[in-house]
Formats: sequence, C-alpha cells, structure tokens
Amino acid sequence: MPGFTTLPDLALRTLGGSVVAASDESFAEKESLIRPGRPGFRAETFGNKGQVYDGWETRRRRTPGHDWALVRLGLPGAIRGVVIDTAWFKGNYPPYASVEAAAVPGHPSPAELAAAVWTEIVPRTALKGDAEHHVEVTGDDTRYTHVRLNMYPDGGIARLRVHGEVRPDLSVYDGLSLDLAALQNGGLVTACSDEFYSAPNNVIAPGLARHQAEGWETARRRDPGNDWLLIRLAGPGLVRLAEIDTTNLIFNAPGHVALTGLTGVHEVELLPKTRLQPDTPHRFRLAHTEPVTHVRVDVYPDGGLARVRLHGHLA
Repeated sequence: MPGFTTLPDLALRTLGGSVVAASDESFAEKESLIRPGRPGFRAETFGNKGQVYDGWETRRRRTPGHDWALVRLGLPGAIRGVVIDTAWFKGNYPPYASVEAAAVPGHPSPAELAAAVWTEIVPRTALKGDAEHHVEVTGDDTRYTHVRLNMYPDGGIARLRVHGEVRPDLSVYDGLSLDLAALQNGGLVTACSDEFYSAPNNVIAPGLARHQAEGWETARRRDPGNDWLLIRLAGPGLVRLAEIDTTNLIFNAPGHVALTGLTGVHEVELLPKTRLQPDTPHRFRLAHTEPVTHVRVDVYPDGGLARVRLHGHLA
C-alpha cells in the first residue's frame, strides 16, 4: 500500500463527508462513494434498476460528455493521494477517470460549486474493472474543501478515498476550549506500538464508536512492556479534561492508562497510571501549567480504546 493511505480519508462519510451532487445515479446511488469499509456484493441480486451494486453507477451515456460527482470533504486539508476503487464493476466500469479539487469557503450550493475554480489533482487515468487504483498527489499543498470525480464516459465506481493532512479552520474556537486531539481539529496519531486489529486514528475520530472495529485494538501482548500511541495535538495547548472511552471493549479493555505530555524531548505527567473499567467512558480532570504539543497514551498491558478526547485551550 502507498504511504499516503495511512493518512485520514478526508472524504469519508463518518468524518463528515458528503456527495452533494452528481450528473447521474440511475443504477446506484452516489452516496455509496464515501461509505466506510470495503464494498459488498451479492451476485444475482436484482432490483427494479438491475443488479444491486454497493457503489455509484450511471446509465449508459448516449450523448457527448462525461459523468461526475461532487464531494464535500468532511475534513478540509491538503490532499496527498486518491484511491479510485472499481470493486465488483467488471463489465460496466469507466475506462478513465480524473479528480479535481477546489477551495470554497462557507457552505456553497452545488450551483456555486459548479462555478468555482477547480484544479486537476489526478489527470485522466486509465482504470481496470474490479480494482483499486492508487494515485499519489504531489507538489500541491493547497487546503481543499471539495473534490470532483469525473469518469469517462459513464459506468460504475464503488469507492473514492481522498487521503491527506487535515487543515482545519480553528479561528472559530478563538477564546473557547476545544478537543485538542480531535482528527477534525488537526490532531493525528503519529506513532503507535501496535495496530493489529484496528487503526489508531479511530480513537480521535468524530462521534462514538458503534463497535470494537471503530476503536483501536492491539494484539495480545506476550512479552514485557505495554502498548501506547502518540497523538500530535491540533496545536500547543493546555489539556484540562481527558476522556478515555472503553465502550464496546468488554473483555479486551486495558487494565490501566497513563497520559504524558511532550514538547520536543521534554515530558510532563498529565495522568499517572490509573485503573480503567471495561465498556465505560472515563473522564479525568488534569492540572498542568505547561503547554504540550503531543500526548502519549500508555495502556497497560494491551487492549483497546474506543475514543480519546483531550479537551483544553490552545496556548
């Protein structure tokens, strides 16, 4: 897998993304493009419009032009790579696709987006049926808010993944507290000891985890030591309240947790080693006077966390 796939999917529905418009969705709905998880398929499952697909599929085009879909990024940011997935589309995939991006402030309508200035970030690229196509985006550090997926001339695409670095507008929090660890605020898990069962960035995703796979869970540790992850905060700040949520982790929650703030090589204890309960949201008031840029979350000895929230103020 290319390195950019470890970055958050800025377009993902569960991170606030939306397919706001499409030229056509006669056979399969446009919203499928940004669903989480792998596309599913059941052969010979027919509805009123034909075979049911977990993807976006347009009618056969009989006029000039091409089909397109407009996606609002749930997390605006700098795009580092795109995945165009034609899973299960074998005789009806588009032979080519391209991706454009735009930076549009506020809450634009589809008509306003159509009139925006668009930049091509993925040139017209040949596609194969039932395959993932990974395309790295280089040399562009622009903060984008929307992308437009073009397919030539028509057909079906199962998923669109837009991986990148989150670039939020934190000015709305001036004078207010915020979750310094949150993915949507620019937080990022930059390292962890183990991600055997699920990705560590899940713990700073929006909303609540619906099941174990939507949190972070490590393999069973068979050697000395403990598991950990390192969160880069939205900016240097003072963390006043930590939420450590083990919801859904009933038989595989850690026994204890500790939090350490870091600025460069300097460390400050935020929360000493503290007992956790399974399947429980925990809240801890913290008292420290030094702004930190990162927080290390140590779990003892292993296990899973559903969410980590670190509320406080930017320094």
